[in-house]
This record gives sequence, C-alpha cells and structure tokens, in this order.
Amino acid sequence: MHVLVTGATGFVGERLVDPLLEAGHEVRVFVRDAADYRGPRGVDVYEGDLLEPETIPPALEGIDAVYYLVHSMGGGGEFEEMDRKLAANVRDAVSDAGIERVIYLGGLGDEHDELSGHLRSRREVEYVLEEGEYDLTALRAAVIIGDESASFELIEQLASRLPVMITPRWVRTDCQPIAIDDVIAYLVGVLDEPETAGKTFEIGGPDVLSYQEMLHVVSGRLGKRLYILPVPVLTPTLSAYWVSLVTNVDRNVAHALAAGLKNPVVVTDDRIREYLPIDLTPFETAVSRALGSE
Repeated sequence: MHVLVTGATGFVGERLVDPLLEAGHEVRVFVRDAADYRGPRGVDVYEGDLLEPETIPPALEGIDAVYYLVHSMGGGGEFEEMDRKLAANVRDAVSDAGIERVIYLGGLGDEHDELSGHLRSRREVEYVLEEGEYDLTALRAAVIIGDESASFELIEQLASRLPVMITPRWVRTDCQPIAIDDVIAYLVGVLDEPETAGKTFEIGGPDVLSYQEMLHVVSGRLGKRLYILPVPVLTPTLSAYWVSLVTNVDRNVAHALAAGLKNPVVVTDDRIREYLPIDLTPFETAVSRALGSE
C-alpha cells in the first residue's frame, strides 16, 4: 500500500516510517524542509506546508492512505485554531483526491470532564477529520512513554530535578500510559486491518497509575528518592507555570501538558484488542527503555 505520513519529523511520525517500510508499504513523507529530513532510505520525500493548501494535492498522487500526526501545541496560545486549520486543509485535499483512508492519533479524555486546551484540540482535530469523504481510523492515547516524548520528558525532568515536590491534586489523577513501541504497532496494525476503517479506538498500556505513582517509578529508575506533597490550593494554571520553571521543556508545550494533567486519561473501551491483540509493554519496562537502562 502507498501511504503518506504527515508529521514525519515528530516524535511518533519519525518512528513510524521504518515499521511501515518493514511491513511492505511504500512510504512518502510530507515535510516542510526536504533537505533536513534524515529518514531511512526508500522513502519518497515531498516538501510542502499544510498551511498552504495548494502544496498538499501533489503529495497525494498515487497514495492509498494518509497518516495525520500533526499537532501544533508548541506554537503558542493560538495552537487550537492552528490545529483546526491544518486538519481542515488535509481533510479537503484528501477528500478531493479520492483517498479511502486516514489514520489519526489523538488523545484520551472524557469530554464531560472539561478537557484542557491541549486535549480539547486533539478531539476537535478528530472531529474535523471525521467530516472528510474517506474512512477515518482514530486512535486515542494518553501519555506516550519513549525517549524524546514531550510528556515523558516532563515527567522525567520533574522526577530527576526535585527531591521534594509540592503539587496540586492532579498528581493523584489516573493515567494509562502506553509505550511508543505499542503505539507504533497499533498505527501499523490498523492500516493492515480493513475492519478498523471508519472506527475510533482507545489505546493504552497494561497499567493504570496516578501521576504520583509514575513519578515514583521514574525517580526510582533514575536512582533518586522523591517526596511528593499534594496540596489543594495550587491551581492548574499556577502548576503550569511551576512546571515550565522547573523543566526545560518548551514553555508552551509545558503549559499545554501541565494544564491537561487534571483530566483522567484511562481506556474505557478496549475493542481494539479484538482486531489487534498486541502484547503490551508494562510501564516499568517502557520507562527503562525510554531511559536507555533496560
């Protein structure tokens, strides 16, 4: 199958290309600067900008399926509008090209819980893409554990830099993290499973933990001892500023991620296991791999 990967230079996108090639697919990547792309051999590199709709159709010629792995939360306070615009440009171009499938990786979270701007934007992109004239497969994930994952980097730096942490109540919020290897397995798997077309799935690892438990596991793997004191008066906004001060994660990204920590992100429907019974990676194993200590 001929597939186009958007967001191919991002954390997930750059790790997806090789497995797609290994699965026997022909891969084309859509990047803003072809000269800087350092992907594997055998990849067709197309240069364009999703903000410029006229650059998208040529990249879709001969394509059977499109992966949409774009998110602009590092772009400042206007990222939600930017996300909608990018998704709409791709939706319209793919629909006009007559392509049958789009695969999107979004975020977990119940909309009744007043999703943060970051999680709400992920869901809005999903709804924009659903309006296209193709079958959308949407995967919703929580924190992805892997080297260079912004979410995991945030947790790692907090665990490694602070012996004592005064946190808001979100530290006890439940989360179902998933290893990057498992995310990639699902992304490749749904492409090869026709029955997943037009469906939305929640994906997560085998463990449900609070952020406090996740921080303790990571600090233990780093050989650190961490004391956490949750307090009721530290608001999500104040904690976002605190997180950006303590870590060197991009300020916009840190704020977006920290604001979302108040939302439980747990799989409530594991129907995807009927189609793809992947052997999921335990959280502690995923952390060891991400830290390079397995």
